[in-house]
Amino acid sequence: MEKNRCAWPANDPLMIEYHDTEWGVPVHDDRKLFEFLVLDAFQAGLSWSTILKKRENFRKAFDNFDPGRIAQYDAVKIGELLSDAGIIRNKAKVNATVKNARSFLKVQKEFGTFDAYIWQFIGGKPIINKWKTMAEIPTKSGEAEAMSGDLKKRGFGFVGPTICYAFMQAAGMVNDHVVDCFRYAEINSLFR
Repeated sequence: MEKNRCAWPANDPLMIEYHDTEWGVPVHDDRKLFEFLVLDAFQAGLSWSTILKKRENFRKAFDNFDPGRIAQYDAVKIGELLSDAGIIRNKAKVNATVKNARSFLKVQKEFGTFDAYIWQFIGGKPIINKWKTMAEIPTKSGEAEAMSGDLKKRGFGFVGPTICYAFMQAAGMVNDHVVDCFRYAEINSLFR
């Protein structure tokens, strides 16, 4: 029997797998949070499908999203990344990733974990929305705007409110599955 799910994965197997196993599941692992921060920044102006297809290439190119290693990248390494056809070769986004890794490490030092820092924007527990249609789902929120402003003050780039909201969705800070999607109830059951 076919499961009822959000419409956005369409018939793309990679998108369906991501929707059914990852999207909206609360993430508290710093490395995984950094991965979503990087991937959502690279998604700006592109489709999530494009990013998912290149995700393994991103993992290889960016040392499995290890912020400690990425923070050490120099001009030579950045040049290598900009010639890597397996990723999105956008100079501003690559440079922002290195800058963000450095800022990420500072946040970890200040708060103990990036997780402790980032989840404070929603009071430490996921926001459970009740959208009936995809058209109701916003592209940003007050929490995303607050997160964006604070991240920018801390030296992060490519963290506008829309990117922050996409990050919140990916990291399970909000449950934006539509209410009749089978994942909506599954994810909500994680909070009981």
